[in-house]
Amino acid sequence: MTDPIADYLTRLRNAIMARKKIVEVPASGLKKDITRILYDKGYILSWKAEEDGKQGTIKIALKYDRATRESAIRELSRVSSPGLRQYSHVRELPRVLNGLGVAIISTSKGVMTDKEARQLNVGGEVLCYVS
Repeated sequence: MTDPIADYLTRLRNAIMARKKIVEVPASGLKKDITRILYDKGYILSWKAEEDGKQGTIKIALKYDRATRESAIRELSRVSSPGLRQYSHVRELPRVLNGLGVAIISTSKGVMTDKEARQLNVGGEVLCYVS
């Protein structure tokens, strides 16, 4: 696997399309940070990192609307890839759905949302868009 973040996002998209309640993904520090952001912004119900002596897994409980059975996550898209990194200066950080969505940025101060990066006045690699 050459792009673990794209694999992570694809597993989430596939689980949402199959209406799964829980999805398991291989763990890494970056994936835990992205999952924490998704939880903080209300896109997922809960998550738990489990260690198994090797790599470990992250169990993510997906969030759906009870009435319409629609997922809280409508779109997940990878922006930067290993073959073409997408970096952005703080003044050029993207806004997803005019501020209604979230761009996840990897900065020198850690992984954060586009709004947090603007507040801290840092730019970085644009990992993905969530809306």
